Amino acid sequence: MTEWAIKDLAKATGLTSRALRHYEHIGLLHPSRVASNGYRFYGDAEVARLYRILSLRALDLPLPTIRRALDDQTTLADAIEGHLALLEERRERIMEQIADVRRVRDAVRKGREMPIGDVFSGVDDSRYEEEVRTRWGDAAWERSARRRAGMTDEQRADDDRRSLDVNAALRAAAEDGEAPDSSRFQELIAVHHRWVTEQWDGKAPNRAAYTGLAEMYVADERFAAVYGGEANAATIRDAIRIWTDAHLA
Repeated sequence: MTEWAIKDLAKATGLTSRALRHYEHIGLLHPSRVASNGYRFYGDAEVARLYRILSLRALDLPLPTIRRALDDQTTLADAIEGHLALLEERRERIMEQIADVRRVRDAVRKGREMPIGDVFSGVDDSRYEEEVRTRWGDAAWERSARRRAGMTDEQRADDDRRSLDVNAALRAAAEDGEAPDSSRFQELIAVHHRWVTEQWDGKAPNRAAYTGLAEMYVADERFAAVYGGEANAATIRDAIRIWTDAHLA
């Protein structure tokens, strides 16, 4: 029987070793054996199961649902029927994304300015999965994914608008030259912390997590761009530090 070490399987699939260990922890995928030194190895059956897991993940199914789908006695015909229904639902979403991307393309070609949220409206949020798992752990990603999966299209649109509003308000305060310790900025940070809590499915970020998020806003140019650049992001980070010192033990 051919065996693959966890690092080789991670490299082949694009998953992290951490994600594979999380799959094991929740009972989704167990290695065929664990060596005396703790190294995990996967055989043909495990690779086949992982293939099915990734196929279902591509349909945006949450991990608990995937586990049930793999473990129950669903017939092949029923599985195909469910797969078809999900693909048809995804087709509708893809058509919406195509329309969004075309709109952004046309605006960019004509030199029109667009809110940063509109620019990324046609991009798949799952591109951040591995990054979130690495920075804040598997539970943070699962909470966020579960929250979004449980929403209707209208609720997701409202959620996206709220995200834009919260971050646009912070950017405006920074661009106005507002001091990080001003009452205006501190009230906006309180709103931002509640928003992050909502995004994390009700799990409020503690002191370390929240200040770590603030540092990422400055260090990661993608996030700094949302706030109009690194200087604005640094002002927002300072405001978060001040609020954190006052409100998070």
